[in-house]
Amino acid sequence: MKLGLLLLAALPIATYAQDSIAVSSTNEYPNTFSSGSANVQPFNNKSRRFNDWSISVGGGAAFMVHSDLKSIYDKKVNWGYNTYVSIDKQITHTFGLSLIYQRGETTQKAQLPGVAGELGGIGTAKTKYNQIALLGDINFSNLLRRVDNHSPYRWALHGYAGIGLLGYDTSLYDNNEYRYSDVPKRVPLFIEQKIDINSIYYQLGLGLKYKVSKLIDIEARTMYVISGDDEFDGGGWAGPRDYDPNTVSKYNMLNKRRSDNMWTVNLGVSFKLGKHMSHLAWHDPLQEAYYRTNVLENATTDLVVCEKGDNDNDGVCDDWDRQLDTPAGARVDGSGVALDMDLDGVIDLYDKCVTVPGPVENNGCPTNK
Repeated sequence: MKLGLLLLAALPIATYAQDSIAVSSTNEYPNTFSSGSANVQPFNNKSRRFNDWSISVGGGAAFMVHSDLKSIYDKKVNWGYNTYVSIDKQITHTFGLSLIYQRGETTQKAQLPGVAGELGGIGTAKTKYNQIALLGDINFSNLLRRVDNHSPYRWALHGYAGIGLLGYDTSLYDNNEYRYSDVPKRVPLFIEQKIDINSIYYQLGLGLKYKVSKLIDIEARTMYVISGDDEFDGGGWAGPRDYDPNTVSKYNMLNKRRSDNMWTVNLGVSFKLGKHMSHLAWHDPLQEAYYRTNVLENATTDLVVCEKGDNDNDGVCDDWDRQLDTPAGARVDGSGVALDMDLDGVIDLYDKCVTVPGPVENNGCPTNK
């Protein structure tokens, strides 16, 4: 009973206390959304300090590596190519997103075991592919940079990971089953995968960027592409029945992996968009904060007295002197105004009766009737 009465009495007090300290949300700053900071302003294009958009293009070599038919076969490299273009948005100084389109072609070879291999010889496949992906970008150099490092910042190590859609056309030729022949009737193996929801792929990699200027970066980038598809290398259809070795020669069974994966090595250039001097990817806020703190700690503050001087020489600086033309020799108060003890309108310097008020024409003394 006593506890209930106590709670009943305390509830209005608690409610009033909460209302009394509440901060109303208005269009003024600071408000409830400003975390109490006084240095707050609306974030718009005028208040931006950094560029955060860029366009990147690049190209290089592409290889089918972890697959049934491989680009590196019998100690020889079958070169392919890869090109890309992306629109890049920097979210923070350590993380960004890219919408990237990639196009390329790979050449890969393999030979079946046993009699099938003797008849078919070395099979050669080609893969032409198109990819659209959303790529995440982590700036490791900014993420791991020491806060006391004040050195110039022109190199950056980046990590990439993303997901997208993959479309491709493949062709497979050998000397036996997959060749042009009328007797018996045979043709090479062609497979087409269009870009759709069933063609999801993944990729990850590393890049090393160099800041050439405020507008241009160059980058060396290597990516590992996980297709999730056993048909990507052109080795044949990959349905459940197609893994039966008793049907046809199975290039897809040369490797137990059910995902043909690719490796690309590219050189690229990024064109940074915007009017600001710096891009957000090259900014380290902790370094800036520690630098400004260091400047304040080592700054010497000079005390300047009477910056505007004391032109009437009354001992009160003109910065706060309310009477800049005080007569020479007059006593003044703290604001530089000449004293008039009897308040008769005649300053003490000219008042012959300092303590008794009198008219100006009688030098501040009373008139005898």
